Amino acid sequence: MIAARFFILIFILSCLSAQILEAADKPNVLMICVDDLKPNLGCYGDKFAHTPNIDALAASGILFESAYCNQAVCSPSRNSLMLGLRPQTIGIYDLPTHFRLAVPDAITLPQYFKSHGYHTAGLGKILHVGHGNIDDVDSWSVPSYRGNGNYANKQTLDKLKADNIKIKSSVNKNLNDKAKGPATENEDVPDETYADGQVAEEAIKRLQAAATTPNQPFFLAVGFIKPHLPFVAPQKYWAKYDPSLIKLPGINSPPKNAPDFAPTSWGELRSYSDIPQQGALSNEHTRHLIHGYYAATSYMDTQLGKVLSALKTTGLDKNTIVFLWGDHGWHLGDHGMWCKHTNYEQAARIPLILSWPDKIPAGTTSKSLTETVDIFPTIAELAGLPLPQNIDGESFVKTLKNPHENSAAFVYHVYPREGMLGRAIRTERYRLVEWKKPGAEPSTAIFELYDYKTDPLETVNLANSQKNVVEELLPLLHTQPEAKPQFAKQPNKNANTSKKPAKSKSF
Repeated sequence: MIAARFFILIFILSCLSAQILEAADKPNVLMICVDDLKPNLGCYGDKFAHTPNIDALAASGILFESAYCNQAVCSPSRNSLMLGLRPQTIGIYDLPTHFRLAVPDAITLPQYFKSHGYHTAGLGKILHVGHGNIDDVDSWSVPSYRGNGNYANKQTLDKLKADNIKIKSSVNKNLNDKAKGPATENEDVPDETYADGQVAEEAIKRLQAAATTPNQPFFLAVGFIKPHLPFVAPQKYWAKYDPSLIKLPGINSPPKNAPDFAPTSWGELRSYSDIPQQGALSNEHTRHLIHGYYAATSYMDTQLGKVLSALKTTGLDKNTIVFLWGDHGWHLGDHGMWCKHTNYEQAARIPLILSWPDKIPAGTTSKSLTETVDIFPTIAELAGLPLPQNIDGESFVKTLKNPHENSAAFVYHVYPREGMLGRAIRTERYRLVEWKKPGAEPSTAIFELYDYKTDPLETVNLANSQKNVVEELLPLLHTQPEAKPQFAKQPNKNANTSKKPAKSKSF
């Protein structure tokens, strides 16, 4: 009897040991999401940029030179990352609509890892929370953490408070257009004054806690807001740049022969208190905003450096997959445009960097075309998890093994405008955009075509003069199903966005 109990105990202990070893073998994941970050970074060849920590991350892994978002605006782009689904598959192209209203049973990237035994946590901006949209509680093991602090200047804060009181007591909703404050701020304050500094501090605490439970793999998502508007950063980051060396945009008008509706009118920037409602900006104002964008980028870069330093100090770096992703690009005055909200190169191209010591070749670059939806299956495959089903994305792990191997011949992205949807494909040489209402007859389509071999700055729409190229590319575009129209938001009792996440004692 005693012998039988002994063997049962040995069996139980061996099973527990196997589970512990299996958990220990699972790599951790550190996901870095950065808002409005275009590839104006040192590692992408921008010699003006001061981004030593992103550059170091790129030197430790692989940098993708031809990565693209699936829609150049926050919420749909982040949906694509989290779900591995394109906006036209989900049918959500706006900011307010929560993805679970359209696809209630979808499994997010962190939720997928959580289902495989990972502790998942979100810090800062991961999903778009705001404009009526909310977080997704099923994605996380513990409630998300968000920093706060858009401005440091007391006069600015007092004015914003007064404006908000006016808005609440007034029927004039237009007051809200000017309740954002100035587009820039340059104050001598600590990093933690603003949200990204607070998020970095919290991320360090989470990593330190995770190091005490080495048998519990984690998926930690860290979302930095800057360089999103307003371009606020402590003064020391502004001081890194000499404004007299800032180059003004060389192209100041939209592409010739482009549809009138295709460019952005940059309403997001115009909503700030010191930006004119109409007309172009002066050279001085343009230079100042570009200065602010770079300063905010350097500020974010420093916060990232703090997190990566903590990852190394704790020893977690040895078994942690790190990837950095920008949700979309940004027009910095090029083509006379600001912000994102277009299908053009400056809005659609993003930075993408992956690092994992001894697993991903260090200091490599790849020109392989990649898109946001491909990240979900790639990270899952790297972590040794089964490839997720029913998603649009395709893993590019083969490119990680051989950076010179192309993972795709073209990528997709979209942008809505005036009731139409601009569906686009980007090949190595061309971008073709088809504008029409979802479900409308093909004969109603309006096209844009750009040749980046002969016209890298997108100065001329060639759709009418090179119809043969349009015809060659259309079959590629049409390999995608017809896009869904914008989901009509309705109350959904099955949506789980209001539930509280289960309590967890883990970090």
